[in-house]
Amino acid sequence: MTHAVIIEEHPQEGPIRINGKSYMADAKGSLVPLELVKPADKLEDETVRKIMGFASDLSGQITRFRGHTMTDLGEFDALLEQEYNTRKGGKKGNRTYQTFDGLMKVIVSVADFVDFGPQLQIAKTLIDECLNEWSADSRPEIRAIVTRAFNTDKEGQINRSEIFMLLRMQIEDERWLSAMEAIRDAMRVTGSKEYVRFYQRARITDGWQAVTIDLAKATIS
Repeated sequence: MTHAVIIEEHPQEGPIRINGKSYMADAKGSLVPLELVKPADKLEDETVRKIMGFASDLSGQITRFRGHTMTDLGEFDALLEQEYNTRKGGKKGNRTYQTFDGLMKVIVSVADFVDFGPQLQIAKTLIDECLNEWSADSRPEIRAIVTRAFNTDKEGQINRSEIFMLLRMQIEDERWLSAMEAIRDAMRVTGSKEYVRFYQRARITDGWQAVTIDLAKATIS
């Protein structure tokens, strides 16, 4: 005789009831009778589910807030363009919005994602020629930066910040200058992302204080 299996609760919501008995699903997907689960494991499960419930709601609120923010700023930009036949901000799209009293502002910054083409290997060869001809004791800081710049990480990506440090160095060697030109030619913008930041201050003479939305940077009062 076949018995119907009645599931009374969804397993993702904690303990589930099957045919009148309570179970908890473990990490392997097995159903463990509730009475066999340690009290500490039950409490940990409840705590994490409670926190994740708030986290999911907050994440949705932040997503909606960012969408509303960009829509409001976009509508304001459209009004400016219609009124003055120009757009707010520079060529990259960075722009700042401020209240009339100068106590609040919103900054939109655009960050480019930069990748490097095959010219980078030419630059590395020219830099190596310079380093090989310079004495081993000279410019050790440059050697360290070059080593870090061209050492790949786990994903095989070069260290971009160190590459940009090389470009800022004032070295007049012709091969070095050619290497820096090759690095610039190798740069390719593969995409961009807009970041929104919020600032306020109590008085016009005060410094700006960031309104933190990033959980990792939030302070606990």
